Amino acid sequence: MTTSPTDGRLLKGELRRQELIEATLQVVAREGVAGVSHRAVAREANQPATAAAYYFKSIDDLLTAALTLCMDQDAERMRRLAANADGSPEGLTALAELLANVMGGPGRLLAEYELYLLAARRPELRTSTGRWLEALAGYAQRYTDDPVRVQTFTSVVDGLLLQGLLTDTPPTAAEFEAVLRHVLL
Repeated sequence: MTTSPTDGRLLKGELRRQELIEATLQVVAREGVAGVSHRAVAREANQPATAAAYYFKSIDDLLTAALTLCMDQDAERMRRLAANADGSPEGLTALAELLANVMGGPGRLLAEYELYLLAARRPELRTSTGRWLEALAGYAQRYTDDPVRVQTFTSVVDGLLLQGLLTDTPPTAAEFEAVLRHVLL
């Protein structure tokens, strides 16, 4: 089977697009959503000044792509954890360790929450945030079928992460686990 000569260009274009999305997250982590411009993102990605505008027609397109990437990655991680969780305390240990690791390098998490909160103002962004919340709920359902406990769990995880961003000393894995055990066991 032969490949089309355009396949390499398409692959290169998709790679550039992904680099621009990652650069958007870095800009948001450092400067907030207000710091995102086509030029700033292209500079962060070490691409020509026009690259971001070529791949993303508007700043909203960039922000949407960045939020979608984050939420999809986070939801997939949560689904993998849920697949391995059997309702035992060990599953909570794995989740607590993941949450502590996420808090260890808070730049990306800060960018995610800034974009996450942007979805509160822009309903069109809620599809991707919904996938994250569904994945959290799916994890909780490995431990309980009580809808109130499931909702409590999703709220607690979001709250713990957000509060962790607001403190000088984020929660440890043991602290996360203690709360998770209280909610789900």
